Amino acid sequence: MADDKKDDTSGGVSTFVSSLVFNVAVAVCIFIVFTILRPRFKRVYAPRTYAVSKERRSEPISDRLLAWVPMVLRVPDEKIIERVGLDTYMFLRYMRSMFVMFVVLSLLSVVTILPANITGGNGVKGMAILTMGNVRPDSKTLWVHIVFFMVFVVWVLWNIFGEFKVYTRLRIWWLTNPKHASRVGASTIMVSTLPQALIGDDDRISSVFNMFPGGVRQVIVNRNCTELEDIVEERDSLAMKLEGTLTSYAVKCEKDFKKATKKGATFKEPKRPTMRKSKIPFKGPKLDAIEYLSTEIAKLNKQISEAGGEEENYKRQSTAFVFFNKQIAAHMAAQTVLDYKPFSMNSVSLDVHTDDIIWSNLNLNPYDRRMRGYLSLAATIGLVITWTLLTAAISALVSVEKLSKTIPGLKSLADSEFFGLFTGIIPSAVLAAVMALLPIILRLLLRLEGTPRRSEIDMRLLNRFFFFQVWNVYLVTIFTSSILSIAESAFSDPGIILEQIQEQVPASATPILTYILLLAFTGAAKEILQVVRLALRYVLPLIFAKTPRKICNAETPAAFDWATSIPMHSLVFLMGFSYSFIAPIVNCFVAVYFGLFYLVYRYQFLYVYNDANWSTGGLSFPVSIKQTLVGVYISEIYMLLMMVAKLVKNKHIDGNAVLRVIFPALILLLTIGAHIYINDAYMPIINYLPIRGAVEIEENPKIATTYPDFTGDGELNGPTLMDSGSSTTPESEIRKRIYAVYGTLVPKKIIDFILNRIPSILDPRKQSSPNNTTEDLADEEENGAFKSGSVANSRTVDSAFIPMPTPHHYSETESRGAFEDLNMKRASGNTNILTIDSNTQQKQPPAIAEPASPAHAAADGVSNQQDPSPQFIGGLAPTGTTRSIHSYDSTTELRQRRRMPTANSQAAAQRKSRYSMYDNELLASAGENALAKAFSNPALRAKPKCNIWVPLDNHGLCNELYNTVQRLGEGTIRIISRETWIDEKAKVKANVEFDPDCSDSEDIAPTKI
Repeated sequence: MADDKKDDTSGGVSTFVSSLVFNVAVAVCIFIVFTILRPRFKRVYAPRTYAVSKERRSEPISDRLLAWVPMVLRVPDEKIIERVGLDTYMFLRYMRSMFVMFVVLSLLSVVTILPANITGGNGVKGMAILTMGNVRPDSKTLWVHIVFFMVFVVWVLWNIFGEFKVYTRLRIWWLTNPKHASRVGASTIMVSTLPQALIGDDDRISSVFNMFPGGVRQVIVNRNCTELEDIVEERDSLAMKLEGTLTSYAVKCEKDFKKATKKGATFKEPKRPTMRKSKIPFKGPKLDAIEYLSTEIAKLNKQISEAGGEEENYKRQSTAFVFFNKQIAAHMAAQTVLDYKPFSMNSVSLDVHTDDIIWSNLNLNPYDRRMRGYLSLAATIGLVITWTLLTAAISALVSVEKLSKTIPGLKSLADSEFFGLFTGIIPSAVLAAVMALLPIILRLLLRLEGTPRRSEIDMRLLNRFFFFQVWNVYLVTIFTSSILSIAESAFSDPGIILEQIQEQVPASATPILTYILLLAFTGAAKEILQVVRLALRYVLPLIFAKTPRKICNAETPAAFDWATSIPMHSLVFLMGFSYSFIAPIVNCFVAVYFGLFYLVYRYQFLYVYNDANWSTGGLSFPVSIKQTLVGVYISEIYMLLMMVAKLVKNKHIDGNAVLRVIFPALILLLTIGAHIYINDAYMPIINYLPIRGAVEIEENPKIATTYPDFTGDGELNGPTLMDSGSSTTPESEIRKRIYAVYGTLVPKKIIDFILNRIPSILDPRKQSSPNNTTEDLADEEENGAFKSGSVANSRTVDSAFIPMPTPHHYSETESRGAFEDLNMKRASGNTNILTIDSNTQQKQPPAIAEPASPAHAAADGVSNQQDPSPQFIGGLAPTGTTRSIHSYDSTTELRQRRRMPTANSQAAAQRKSRYSMYDNELLASAGENALAKAFSNPALRAKPKCNIWVPLDNHGLCNELYNTVQRLGEGTIRIISRETWIDEKAKVKANVEFDPDCSDSEDIAPTKI
């Protein structure tokens, strides 16, 4: 047995060293590749330098290899909140706190616990000599572990209290800031399960909620539009097929024409594509695909026209949107018991956004919703059992050699020639695959429960996925070998289980180390390289994106997966903290993990990720704290079990040994008390806007527009705010920034002591922060810093990326026109709200383009006496024209015309980019008609027309076909050919900024060939 232990420990050393070398080498290679690719692929690695509004853009980074590191580190906290939001800031703040804590933890544990472990004298070798397993049960050095652990548990709890104090102040500031408070969602609630007595009467609903301050402004009850939704969905599907068919046919015409021209033969029109009406393969006659799709779309559009528009034709359902005149009224209503009947009006959602709603889940019966919840819970338990068995089986493959000593039948399998290769590759690959499927299944279960909002699904997934990570990755996968060893010994002597725990748990430090090494180096490097996004934008579009719309969809900026990423970082904290006293070397690599990810995430959020789809005001932060407390609890249980095991193995039990068990139990009780205090003291303040805060902000609106000073426990309307208008020195601003960053980690007196001893820290000349980013970017645009190759060239861009819509679009009076009461201007006192200003748009620098030829001038609607001939692009040619598309001076000129607007094109100057500055969220000042349209079912807003975005071939071969499609569409199909073309290699190209479904009808008239 001793020889086996020695072999195992030596194997642990080789495993650790090989894992360290491999992961560091892979990480270095990936980071080198990133530094090379970053300046060359701006759409993947720096879209936030052009594809967001000016005030949210990040400064462009030079092409030097490591220029991005100091650039992202010197952005102050207030700028991070301004650019990427409170959710991202609190997440980055959490990562920074974990990094600082584990750096300190590593330094102190290496000089205290590590020497105690090495000199423990328990006779173990290899990696185990660095763990607590090398300390004798009767050794007094165990007090080093206990004192160290207790000090750091208290520090973690103190840090949590400080972070909650900061977050509650920031949360109030975010809720009342005009940028958020002026939006209609801030004063709106969504109430589910209305009683039958209220569903049919808006006045009665209003009378219920008029009890709250300011009263109700408007009530909108959801409608049952199931049949209309099916029609719209089918129409959209057929429109997508028609786009693909027409694009493929245009490309085929282009290729065949070139082949015929090269051979000197006469061009023959390719055979029209065919399809079968039946969904069953090879059933039914073949039909002309283009003619059939066009006819069917026209029929469906007529049904939409006949069925849509009038809400009164559809049955009222049990969900209503209630718009209040005051924001505080919405928060009060969300906390109130609204009805005296069971389950009636018991589900209230705050900060409602129409894009976040799952409309099919709004009108479920409360009992049906509860039954779905129970079934989902049962399915989740089944998943836990299934994944436990699966991960245990996969992990056991590596331990077959140990099992073969107990079960003789496995010896021949362990001696197999190919078994080493199998256990080295297959288990990890299968485990990675099954864990990748897990979030998809959990999201589906949460959706089937009837969860009404996507953000709620993600918030609930944070907890479920964390549980799966702790159970399957931490407890089952990593400790399988230890559990097997304990079980093996228990067969012969059940009484030595505790003795085995204090030996085998420290022995599991090696798999913990190798897993953290993999995540710290390779994981962080993969995160910043964005291999998948790089492939989706530059490789896969060449294979799958065959239509202009699909090409643009492939360019949709990346979004951060909050629901799966936060649990992963919480799991790493659990691993590190639970082994902080058992194997202190783990602390060093956990510090590396959080440090690398903090640096990488600062870059990703400032330059890459689109944060528009996750705006909860930092509500994911309390979830992260709760998961951190789970890690603290498990660590304390570990300490208690280790001390009990040492006590049982100690032959001479004395008061000293008993005290070593009592102190871990006391620290566990302290943590429970702190947890209860957090829930009672902070959670009510976090979820809702406090009335006192709302009153003070109403009396002094300056509170909501002034970045909060959370260095102390002062009042919202305290002296710091009143003095904010006075002049402040650069040194005081730097001091406040240091307080904001480190005030929850280090006592303020220590910070002041360090600053007094090292005054150079407060030297403003050493603090270079990009405070004037917006002005610098404006100067760069005026000086031509954004050339024509940039996606954002001469266009006004938005703070939120707008994904390319489906082929159907909403009418101008229903989607854009729903905002007619806004007048597209900034609301008084809300200067942070992004809106369109046509005058500002016209001041943008014009696109770099070739001088307009006479043909171009005609195409742009400019009078030209020398060339009165009409043109075809953009549908500005008169009806019935027969002029060939060869009227362009050359194919190069044609492509240039399609690619960019000419300087004298009025239509191009007014075109709305898919990155336009248009804010698609209503302001609170919107009119009642705008609210009713914006919060109605999307099917009711669907327009009975659809735009088919396809390229024109370069030789006019598809002209007649496109006219036929529009004729078969009976006025409900528009062929849009603007901003897309076929290049010399017969590849479809498109301007990824152009959005045919969100532009003005005058700008995109149907193409008439």
